[in-house]
Amino acid sequence: MANIEQARAAFDRFDADGDGQVTPDEFKHAMAEMGDPYVTGPMAEAVINSKDADHDGKMSFDEFWQALQG
Repeated sequence: MANIEQARAAFDRFDADGDGQVTPDEFKHAMAEMGDPYVTGPMAEAVINSKDADHDGKMSFDEFWQALQG
């Protein structure tokens, strides 16, 4: 991502309910909408968990942004 505005737009595509957190279900659903119907529940959980710095089972925008920086 080139900048924080682009990152926010990308994050918002995953955050279906707009609560500022992406759950594994939201991630799976967004990936299917973007053309990848093969993301399973366990795969989505693994992706979210890999970015979930506070271990709450969800990915916040701050966690997403940090992942993009590293």
